[in-house]
Amino acid sequence: MLVLFETAAGYAIFKLLDEKKLQETKTLYLDFESLEKAANVLKLTHFEKFEDTTQALAAATATVEGKISKPLKKLLKQVVNPDAQEKLLVADSALAKAIKEKFGFDCISNSSVQDLMRVIRSQADSLLQIDEKELAAMRIGLAHSLSRYKLKFTPDKVDTMIVQAISLLDDLDKETNNYIMRCKEWYGWHFPELAKLVQDNIAFCKTVQKIGYRTNAADVDLSDILPADVESQVKEAAEISMGTEISEEDITNIRHLCAQVIEISDYRAQLFEYLKNRMMAVAPNLTVLVGELVGARLIAHAGSLLNLAKHPSSTVQILGAEKALFRAMKTKHDTPKYGLIYHSSLVGQTSAKLKGKVSRMLASKAALAIRVDALGEDTQATLGMEQRADLERKFALLEQNATKRISGAGKMQAKFEKYQKNAEQGQFNQDQASTIPHKRHSDFGGRGGANKRFKSGNVNKSFVV
Repeated sequence: MLVLFETAAGYAIFKLLDEKKLQETKTLYLDFESLEKAANVLKLTHFEKFEDTTQALAAATATVEGKISKPLKKLLKQVVNPDAQEKLLVADSALAKAIKEKFGFDCISNSSVQDLMRVIRSQADSLLQIDEKELAAMRIGLAHSLSRYKLKFTPDKVDTMIVQAISLLDDLDKETNNYIMRCKEWYGWHFPELAKLVQDNIAFCKTVQKIGYRTNAADVDLSDILPADVESQVKEAAEISMGTEISEEDITNIRHLCAQVIEISDYRAQLFEYLKNRMMAVAPNLTVLVGELVGARLIAHAGSLLNLAKHPSSTVQILGAEKALFRAMKTKHDTPKYGLIYHSSLVGQTSAKLKGKVSRMLASKAALAIRVDALGEDTQATLGMEQRADLERKFALLEQNATKRISGAGKMQAKFEKYQKNAEQGQFNQDQASTIPHKRHSDFGGRGGANKRFKSGNVNKSFVV
């Protein structure tokens, strides 16, 4: 019985001298307390040393993926005789399966083999006749190379950039809103009318930075920031403003705050351009369907593009509305019809009654686009463009049918019939309209024929015989 042992220095083939030891795994460590005892259990048959770190990295990568590397293939052809029908003990089950399919060897990989590999590793430097420090250095070098390789070729690496970018974009929006609100409140003590006249936040900050004191508004040219009519209104309002006076130090701090807002806004535009380019490179079909921001938020919510591709279309539709979904399930109300996908342009341009149906159709197409982007090799957005054109055509038909249904055109036309009085209806009966209850026949002597009623026309008459 042969043992395939993998190390950072190379591949080793041992011969197991006593096969019964494999069944005694609980006391196996006692046979490897020293090199002399280990030599009675194992015997080194062949050791194939790696030439350099590159070859060691290739062999380790192949082992992780369950494939046979070139040095291992060469070693097995040299050492293992297929006619001898010897069993080969392998630590990795996937590698054992690959060796069995390739060479037809009888490979064994179970918990007993793992225990044997563990005790061999304790005496590896002595059994392989390699210096312990040299073997430790090889292990560290291979570990660093393998980590660097995995980091370089990880499929989630590009998704991480998108997740970080969209998270930073949301943080910048929150901070910008807080800064602008603070700036308007701060400068509003001096010139409160400016916030109502200039609605745009960036234009407001640029105006404050350029004016400073409101008394300078008449002498400052604001044509490059504001339209002509708004500029004249600002100058007129500055002359009759009800604001209080502030010091030079206050104006300096307010201007610094406005400069921060403008700088963050410029960086936000630059970051959005970066995110747009990343999304078109990583998920072009999804970007065409739902847009850069919605697509990036879907990827960030799922964790990666590959995780998002594993979700069905029904999950993609309500992704981001988990709280509303569980609340609806708990209270037995209607579940939400859309989540993050609601902010897509295709959903936003439809009427309120069709948003649920449109979201479902868009989510089904988006799920297909995500899988093509995550698992396909095509980098073009051909599928996304075709699906978007198809969806726009279907949405236009839905809107048209909804308009017809509301206006009563076509087959759904409302039918208004002229009211006609029914001539066959009888005349008004005063006796029937009376609220006085009739006396029962029992009041007139019981059930006989004493109380008799007859109908004459539409008038009921009662008399006692």
